[in-house]
Parts: sequence; structure tokens; C-alpha cells
Amino acid sequence: MNKQEWNQIIGDLPQPSLLQTWEWGELKSRYGWDVDHRVWRDESGKPLAAALLLSRVQSIPLVGGSLKILYCPKGPLLDWSNPIRTQVLQDLQQYTQDQRAIYLKMDPELVIAKGFEEAASYEPDLRAANIVRRIEKSGWEISNQQIQFKNTFWIDLNPSEEQLLVNMKQKTRYNIRLAEKKGVQVRQAGLDDMEMIYAMYAETALRDGFIIRPKGYYLDVWRTFMDAGMASPLLAEVDGDTVAGLFLFHFGSRSWYIYGMSRDLHREKMPNYLLQWAAIKRSKQLGCDTYDLWGAPDEFNEADRMWGVYKFKEGLGGKVVQTTGAFDYPASRFKYTIVQNVLPRIQAVTRSMRRKQIQNELSE
Repeated sequence: MNKQEWNQIIGDLPQPSLLQTWEWGELKSRYGWDVDHRVWRDESGKPLAAALLLSRVQSIPLVGGSLKILYCPKGPLLDWSNPIRTQVLQDLQQYTQDQRAIYLKMDPELVIAKGFEEAASYEPDLRAANIVRRIEKSGWEISNQQIQFKNTFWIDLNPSEEQLLVNMKQKTRYNIRLAEKKGVQVRQAGLDDMEMIYAMYAETALRDGFIIRPKGYYLDVWRTFMDAGMASPLLAEVDGDTVAGLFLFHFGSRSWYIYGMSRDLHREKMPNYLLQWAAIKRSKQLGCDTYDLWGAPDEFNEADRMWGVYKFKEGLGGKVVQTTGAFDYPASRFKYTIVQNVLPRIQAVTRSMRRKQIQNELSE
């Protein structure tokens, strides 16, 4: 299997994800993960399902040495109403056992609802809910530790640009026009901008209180997908000063807003609104029909830490998409239970250390 074959296969399956591409596997292989590619076909050889699988051996104190864990990011890819799902799930369970792993985590985009419960536009998918129950009965359990966002927003890019503006909240349209009026300019960034983009991203993380990885990782991610023609970094400038940016990733008929960054400078000129409008237009130019805004609250109320993000993305015309989130298959129940209790403590220490590192980077 080569890069072209794999990306062609997953590009033809339902809801192909950037995190299932060959490039994502190549990237993760440089950071301690082993990569495997699995395909399920019908009798004629047509692919019905596929899964990029990551595995690594991790040292976990209190458990007794190093243990192998498996992860299928934003996969497996398949039509979940197709009976092939039974074979896929069974094969993944057997694969976990053959690898002598403690567990396998998967977080497929199994959409269970559009909108949220209190909204008039709420649309639960009862068939998907039934599929979830069957997955649980077959030995999987809904995980209490998510890696990717459980919920997100999608913008349907099929309407015209004029209609997409109409679909936005009035305040959002106003802020886009304000940014244009105040002289905000948006340009596509190049590889020589990456260091500056990371510095702005680190500044954003420190200001907004989220933890990011070391600089080398992000430069590697961004360059990998830019070289593959699958990323379009956009920067907003005011009078020659870079004030905000985002990375627009694209694969097949979808685009994703995964990384966003901004400075305090000229925030009153609303550069982030014009950046998103530029990303929407760029996505349409690339032939995408869905723009994934990558992340929504787990709980749709004002107490959720992402409520402000929710209001911003809703204003852009994004529609809430709820999924089940991650499933775990515990091949070793005893060790799995211990790992689930220990890992959050390790991660809390790691986050604290990383926050101090970011502060040091910005003060240099």
C-alpha cells in the first residue's frame, strides 16, 4: 500500500478525516507511534471500510513497566449502517489482542444528532443511537477520556457566497465588514512564516489558558501538510503588522479549521472574522462541500469552557454536530482500569510543566 492508494481509498469512504490520511500516519511515526493500515473489501474488491491504526509502548508508573496502547484517530471509516461494521469491530478487537495491547481507542465520526437538545433545530439520529448500543454490546465502551473533540460545527459550503453570508448572524456579517473597513488584509502564509505563526500560537495558548506541544511538533505538522498541498495557512495583517492567523486543512471534499492564533494588537478591528470568511471562500475554491470548525462544547450551556467559542462559530453559520466521541476496547480489563486512573494524573503534571515552558519561550 502506498500513499496515493491509501488516500484514494479513504477519500471514497464516508466522512474521510485528515487524521486518517497517509500523511498523518507518517507524521505520528516520527513521534514514537507505529502505523498500520487496514482495509475491508467486498467480494469484488471494493473497499467498504478502512482504519489507520497507531500503536505505541508507553511507560506508565504504578502499572508495572511499559504497556502498549492502540489508537484509531477519527476512524474507522465506513458506512456505519452497513453490516460490515460487525466484521470491522471484531477484527479490531482481535487485532488488539494479537498486538498484546491494553486497549484500543477509536473515535469515529458517528453522528448521533445535529443541533443540541434545547434548540428548535435539534435532529437526533435514532438509527445512529441504535448502532451505538450495538457497539457497546459487542465489547466496546464509551470512553471517559476523549482525545479529539466530541462535538463540532459544520458549515455547508454548497450555497453561494452571498447565501453563506446570509446564513451568518447579523453581528458576524457586521464584524466582517468592519474588519474590511478598518483595513484588515488577509494573505496566504508561506513556509518562511512558520516561526512567527508558532510564536503567535504560543502567545494565544498562554493568554487563553490551553496547553500546546513544543514548537518542533507544530512546525512539522504544518510543513508536512503544506508540502502535501493539504494546508493553506492564512494571516490577517493591519498596517503591515500580523495580528491573527489560522491553518486551513483540506482533504477530499472537506476542510478543517484546527489551529487558530491571534495577538492582542488591533483586536478591536475584528481580524478573526475576516480570516474565517477568507477560509470559507478558500474552501469553496478548493471544491470542498463541508467546512469543519473543529470543536464545540461537550455540554451546551454557558458554564461550559467553550461557550464563547460556540457563540463565535454559531455566528459563522456553523451547525452543531454531535458524535458519541471515543470508544475503548479493553483487552485487559484489570490493567485498563488502572491506566484510566493513572493517566489523568500524569497528564496533569505534564500540562503544568508545559505551561512553564511556554512562558519561558515567550520571555526569551
